[in-house]
Amino acid sequence: MVPEGWTETHLGEVITHQKGFAFNSGSYRDKGIRIVRISDTTRNSVHSENPVYVTEEDASELERYKLTKDDIILSTVGSRPHLLDSMVGKAVKVPLEADGSLLNQNLVKIKPVTSKITNEYLYEMLKNKRFIFFISTLVRGNANQVSITLSDFFKYQFSLPPLPEQKKIAQILSTWDKAITTTEQLLVNSQQQKKALMQQLLTGKKRLLDENGVRFSGEWKITTVSQMGKVVSGGTPDTNTKEYWDGDIHWLTPTDVTALKSRFVRATTRTISEAGVQNSSATILPAGSLMVCTRATIGALCISSGPICTNQGFKNIIPTKAFDVNFIYYLLAYNSKVLLRKASGSTFLELPKKDFEKMAFPCPFLEEQQRIAAVLSTADEEIAALQQKLDALKQEKKALMQQLLTGKRRVETN
Repeated sequence: MVPEGWTETHLGEVITHQKGFAFNSGSYRDKGIRIVRISDTTRNSVHSENPVYVTEEDASELERYKLTKDDIILSTVGSRPHLLDSMVGKAVKVPLEADGSLLNQNLVKIKPVTSKITNEYLYEMLKNKRFIFFISTLVRGNANQVSITLSDFFKYQFSLPPLPEQKKIAQILSTWDKAITTTEQLLVNSQQQKKALMQQLLTGKKRLLDENGVRFSGEWKITTVSQMGKVVSGGTPDTNTKEYWDGDIHWLTPTDVTALKSRFVRATTRTISEAGVQNSSATILPAGSLMVCTRATIGALCISSGPICTNQGFKNIIPTKAFDVNFIYYLLAYNSKVLLRKASGSTFLELPKKDFEKMAFPCPFLEEQQRIAAVLSTADEEIAALQQKLDALKQEKKALMQQLLTGKRRVETN
């Protein structure tokens, strides 16, 4: 049902378009007039990493392919829409940094017919989940590369409010966009600050203060993983024996670890029974153990908050009293590339237990370990809080879009 005062229309009736130019990569230069390619786009904007250019002379006859700030561009090829990095059908606004650039092939510039629709409302509509679902029904191609045709794209049907209501809706959603953008930048800043802290604190380049306010000064000792604690390999019970499964003991797999939003694991997808432990090489690890993926997903890790078992894709550390488990967590997370370099294998990479145990790193004494872990833990808490805020803002905006862009919720335009 069309809301009162709105009209039913098709996308092709309210926009004009311009396809990108098929530039020859042999004409790319290191400076001149920038070209915007599909690889330069993100889910919401255009990045400036590794840009390419053409000479001003080559660009002089390509005026119609020129982009200006806030132009809406969209990719007609890419990976399937359900994939996180897919750009096919994704609407992107041209930022100020890309103003004056030229549009490359397989991208199309979408311009509103200003007597019918505003640029801001058009952009919000193209970001709506209803339109994104529509795109997913259009794609054609194989698993790696799909495309959409503009003729199908123009058939998108939707209800359109009058211009004054469009402007008000876009204004409301823009407020949410600004809050989301601000939070995203704060999150990026916090992540970069944590990265810098890890580089300084876990190498001893920056020393913290002890409980008396005196800076730590003792030399760090080269310590092997086996000296940090008892290393225990994971093991898997027979998957076909029903009584080994669905017990009371948490069963950790790499998938559980990669899905975590903190360094602690409190629940797992599967559980095993006491019989499953007794009839396998699996070991029940106590709370405060560190579980490290050493097969396939090498370097992913987490800390147990209670008794737990892991499959054979893990090497687990039960720390000695001289080591803080949180410190070891951050130390190995910082050195994840070192773990990966030590791995080998043809079918999949694996880090053997003997090689894992021999890995050595400079380590301070316990009190300094605890101070370092506390600082990095605080950084993690700030990141988690910002991520939670960002997720909430995006979800709230999505719900608001669903109401405003369908007319279920009307706005005052006076």
